[in-house]
Amino acid sequence: MYCVRKVVEDVYWIGGSDNRLTLFENIHPLPRGISYNSYVLLDDKTVLFDTVDWAVCHQFLENLKAVLKGRTLDYMVLNHVEPDHAACIKEIILRYPEVRILCTKKAAVFLKQFGFDINEKIEVVKEGDTKSFGKHKVMFVTAPMVHWPEVMVTYDTTNNVLFSADAFGTFGALGGRLFNDEVDFDRNWLDDSRRYYANIIGKYGFNVQLLLKKLDKLNVKVICPLHGPVWRSNLEYYFEKYDRWSRYEPEKKGVMIVYASMYGDTESAAHNLAIRLVEGGMKNVFMYDVSKTHVSYLISETFKYSHIVLASVTYNMKIYPPMLDYLEHMKALNLQKRTFALIENGSWAPQSGKLMREFLGEMKDMTVLDKDISLRSSMKEEDNSSMKELAGSIIQSAK
Repeated sequence: MYCVRKVVEDVYWIGGSDNRLTLFENIHPLPRGISYNSYVLLDDKTVLFDTVDWAVCHQFLENLKAVLKGRTLDYMVLNHVEPDHAACIKEIILRYPEVRILCTKKAAVFLKQFGFDINEKIEVVKEGDTKSFGKHKVMFVTAPMVHWPEVMVTYDTTNNVLFSADAFGTFGALGGRLFNDEVDFDRNWLDDSRRYYANIIGKYGFNVQLLLKKLDKLNVKVICPLHGPVWRSNLEYYFEKYDRWSRYEPEKKGVMIVYASMYGDTESAAHNLAIRLVEGGMKNVFMYDVSKTHVSYLISETFKYSHIVLASVTYNMKIYPPMLDYLEHMKALNLQKRTFALIENGSWAPQSGKLMREFLGEMKDMTVLDKDISLRSSMKEEDNSSMKELAGSIIQSAK
């Protein structure tokens, strides 16, 4: 049975949700599933905007057939050819052999690399090109590295709908709700949206800024992303989030304490610091065990908060491996403009603090406070004054 929803006049959502997939890109946990969005424009010509992942292909094809109501499919616009959006291209061509494919030159190269030998069907479009399908005229806007080099977004100049590829997407299955005003986005979706952005697009803040500047010249009224809810109201809210995330500005003043503890002693010291921060008036204090918290969540929270405490044991004369993994993800995703405080622990040669300071020094616009704490196996009474001083330094910095 088909499952479709009308987005605006002439535009329909025909995607699907997958609640069975456990890891997005086989990396990032999906406790709430994921949606794969695809859209159809019905005009003098019929137009499909992107396909879906294999997991929901059967549902997608039923949806497309139901919306077309016997009409053929004239065009397929491919904004992004990552397999979770392009997997069903051959299925479309089998059913609608006359379809023409609109995509960027780089996308055409990628299609061939993925085994789609369909050059004779492709019409390459470039920045600023337009295409009329009847009363609807669309404009193609390139968005390279948001988050693949072939990406473009498509703007319907007739109804002000933006088909935004992976931009403005989020983890999470839709569950019947399609629009942002049908959900409590701040409560139920923002964390997934930030985690999606930070881990999937986060490295490419400069490119996101370029796209935002292009969109600022358009009168976008509806955003149709390839994952997550469609935005038809309060677009300024989401644009502001993307602007802030892509400038690597923290959303909130707050402290996340990320600790690496083998036997509980470093964890105890981290708790001691958390108490001092709260007693000192810091309202947003959150603790994370680096060994138990998936790194995608740590990265998302690092995008959110202004101050990070790294409390790590020394392991084989190096940084504790899960902590190092977190730092390497942070660096790979180009995170910047954060303030750090360091706590190291070690039984005979504590040096994780020195190594973490060196690592952070290789990153852009990172501030590391001077009041490092070095513990020998566990926190002692004589360490209280240093911990108090560190808490005060963090609080003062946050002000």
